Amino acid sequence: MKARRDVYQAIADPTRREIIGLIATQAYNVNAIAEKFDMTRQAISLHVKILVDCGLVVIKQSGRDRFCEARLDQLDEVVTWVEQSRKHWVNRFEKLDQYLVDIKTKDNGKK
Repeated sequence: MKARRDVYQAIADPTRREIIGLIATQAYNVNAIAEKFDMTRQAISLHVKILVDCGLVVIKQSGRDRFCEARLDQLDEVVTWVEQSRKHWVNRFEKLDQYLVDIKTKDNGKK
């Protein structure tokens, strides 16, 4: 069984991030997306496939056209991870700041 791609794989590539930004407010067909980029339609189709595999895009059929719609709720996982990382690093820097204050205070006391 093929492993499902995750949202981090989707946003790791700048082209995919641009595609997400483009379709965030309105659906586009793959040809319209490809026109916005300096690469082949086939390359854009591969990026869209990865976005679909990650659950960030769904394809809706409308007549002969296939439209890409964003499903941005999948990005909540990234938001949660970023917030946890931010809290961790804020805590670490606060401890470092306190350590530096303590060292400076000790050095001033020796003079």
